[in-house]
Amino acid sequence: MNLAPLLVSGLVCCSVSLVGNTVNRRITDDFFARRSELANPQILDSIQHANLSDKQREALQFLYAYMPPADIASHSLDFFVQNVDIALKAKEEMPWGKKVPQREFLHFVLPPRVNNEHLDLARPVFYEALKDRIKGMSMAEAILEVNHWCHEKVTYRPSDARTSPPLSTLSQAIGRCGEESTFTVAALRAVGIPARQVYTPRWAHTDDNHAWVEAWADGTWHFLGACEPEPILDMAWFNAPAARGMLMATNVIGRYDGPEEAIFTSPRVTRINVTEHYAPIDTMRIRAVYPDGSPAQNAQIRFGIYNYAEFYPVATKNADASGRASLTTGLGDVVVWATDGYAFGFEKVRTDNKESTVVLQNPDVFANQIREFDIVPPQPSGSLPKATDEQRRINDRRFQYEDSLRAAYEATFFRSQDSLPLSLASRLDSKMIRQTKNVLVLSRGNHKTIIQFLSALSEKDLPKGISLLTTLNEKDLRDIPADVLYDCINNAVPQTANIPDELYLRYIVAPRVLWEQLSPTKAFFNRLISDQQKKQFASAPLQLVKFVSDSISLLQSDDPIRLQSTPAGVWAQRAADYTSRSIFFVQAARACGIPARIEPVTGKTQFATIDKNRQAVWFDVFTNDTDNDAVSSPKGLLLLSFKPTQYIIEPKYYHQFAIAKIVDGAPVTLEMDETAEFSHQFAEPLSLDTGRYMLTSGQRMANGTVLARSVFFEIQEGKTTNVDLLFRHDDSQPSVIGNLNAEDFYYDIKSQTDKSILSTTGRGYYVLGLIHPNQEPTAHAINELSNLRTELEDTGNAIILLFEGKESASRFSPDKFGQLPSTLHFGIDKNTTIANEIAASLHLEQANTLPLFVVADSFNRIVYVSQGYSIGLAERILQTLRKVNDPK
Repeated sequence: MNLAPLLVSGLVCCSVSLVGNTVNRRITDDFFARRSELANPQILDSIQHANLSDKQREALQFLYAYMPPADIASHSLDFFVQNVDIALKAKEEMPWGKKVPQREFLHFVLPPRVNNEHLDLARPVFYEALKDRIKGMSMAEAILEVNHWCHEKVTYRPSDARTSPPLSTLSQAIGRCGEESTFTVAALRAVGIPARQVYTPRWAHTDDNHAWVEAWADGTWHFLGACEPEPILDMAWFNAPAARGMLMATNVIGRYDGPEEAIFTSPRVTRINVTEHYAPIDTMRIRAVYPDGSPAQNAQIRFGIYNYAEFYPVATKNADASGRASLTTGLGDVVVWATDGYAFGFEKVRTDNKESTVVLQNPDVFANQIREFDIVPPQPSGSLPKATDEQRRINDRRFQYEDSLRAAYEATFFRSQDSLPLSLASRLDSKMIRQTKNVLVLSRGNHKTIIQFLSALSEKDLPKGISLLTTLNEKDLRDIPADVLYDCINNAVPQTANIPDELYLRYIVAPRVLWEQLSPTKAFFNRLISDQQKKQFASAPLQLVKFVSDSISLLQSDDPIRLQSTPAGVWAQRAADYTSRSIFFVQAARACGIPARIEPVTGKTQFATIDKNRQAVWFDVFTNDTDNDAVSSPKGLLLLSFKPTQYIIEPKYYHQFAIAKIVDGAPVTLEMDETAEFSHQFAEPLSLDTGRYMLTSGQRMANGTVLARSVFFEIQEGKTTNVDLLFRHDDSQPSVIGNLNAEDFYYDIKSQTDKSILSTTGRGYYVLGLIHPNQEPTAHAINELSNLRTELEDTGNAIILLFEGKESASRFSPDKFGQLPSTLHFGIDKNTTIANEIAASLHLEQANTLPLFVVADSFNRIVYVSQGYSIGLAERILQTLRKVNDPK
């Protein structure tokens, strides 16, 4: 039976309260277009047969028309009905509910998804927690109040790329910026306030990215730092960095027709450009041509910002028939890369509304070629909004109280000095007790789940359970469900004699493949694959490759957040994008006792056989050649050579250099350990797949400019390629840029006395930083000082970190940052005397944009300054100290 006429007529004839007829017709058309795409359309048919009101059905049609396939496969209709009901309740009960236009409600209130997080039922929890708290407030006041609630619950902590769902973030009480902003958007939407996560894919003036929140109040979008409440809207620590931004954007579910520039469109997602909310802008115009001048029609144009030693593509467009494409950006340099899938070319381009040309050439032209660019970011611009002194005092008092509430909750977590339950401890030896305690400390709000899991294990399985937990990353320990842990122990195939312990744990027992939602996959595949099939696949893994490729249709994904379906969801649909199908294969292989993975450097899907020396031999599957074959890619060696210089002794991957393989005419950066020292990671020749590569190095200057260098090379089968890692330098000595009186006094926290800067530092150069507790930029800066503790101590230069006042200092806990340099001193800048002096001397518009770091000497000369958010700060301070200590 064709349900389309029934649904269309029902929606048009019945009273419609969410959207008008024109928009409703479009949503209905998109809904049925989606239905025709699905291998299992009955999932959507159930919306018609369910006992739903017109409002519920209309809202569900919008969600299902545009939601990622992974969400359709992984969540029930009832799950989305619960979310829809709270959205409709907030629309009805919140005083601003009826003022929110249909466009803003549909795209920025109704959707439960914010980023690439696993969906949960945070919305009803957040609604109940917030509805009375914001009663009687205006929309703007409610936005600020919701953010205060978020700060009570969550504070910043860096972590891996997986985005925790809101309820997990609530349990952990910590999150990186992407998780804090996902959490805050979810809270705002729960009470009917339109909200969206805004991000810069990469900063231009420093190495990192950031995400925050925009919220809609009475017709205007405002921004705020997630879980970092300020006294007023449109104020955050990133005001100044954002004013130097090249691109800020947000993903919008559905076909969005708002006023912003669309930089990516698909049938289900629109990515919009909101840079003009933050920074001066202009249009970058590009024309891609071949050497004969003919247009490179449909060429892929990648607009790249130098960041973490790569030209990161913040936006990609296809050239029109004349080879042209354009993008609105901030006023700085971009490296534009154009390719037709084979030939390519790239140039540094500055935003100035003039057309620039990129010539696509045969890849052979680039053999051993070296390209050097001075990449200049946008200059500082704009001015910060100002809160009154009274607003600031009230906000600071609230901060302190909210920190105490969160600290009280965190005090319920397991600590290293706590004792294990006797029933568990009595079954463990001393080593296992240490391992278990370490796991429980890392698991934060999930420690009870871990204890329950271990306590339920038999004597035989208990060592395996502890070993399993030690293989999990920190974030997985914080939110892994008990059923996934039990699945790994109870349903993993037994270890055979030829498989080493490490290989067995990591590539057969382990629950995680990439960043997917964890689920009891081994039990699922035990139901799906018979014991006889398992034996067959284990003895001939290519038959499993064929089974997967024959059973699962490959979908071309238009999902920019690259959400992965669970294996059960993939099987229910019998269709998946490439990554979800690869995860399905890896989990199926592990269930059959075949070691399998998605290789972290290249992203290839692989299984392993074990040779006579019990070593894994990895084979690639789902290659471009055929889906039913496995290949061992031809390899060559790269010998990367580096000679330490006066300023760079141990270059770090990502931070100062990176290697990219040229794939289909575009660079793909290799994922490597960014914490490993060069002398360790590249001490021996590195095995790489054959092909063309590009090595990029960069030296970032104090003003954000990068001295970049790229060299092309080729890896040939069975041969060693030698490449020198070189860095460009500006060898001029730092200039005297300002003055700071070394006789100024500050309050020394350790001695609890007033001391002069000079009495602490002695003669010579020193580092002075003005910091604010519990803010991400300060956390980054102190983490970096901790990471370079030994190098900074070796310079002998003192470091003084000053808070704005005693209240600010009381909210800071140095224990969170590991071992800090022994040369570091904490104090208080009494009456902001030192901050004001620095601001006046250096002509800084705002002295309270923190952190503010200077390198100065006892002769009152400032030779280096960094204000605001700046990744790589400690490294640049170290380089400056080395220069001034030994100016030869």
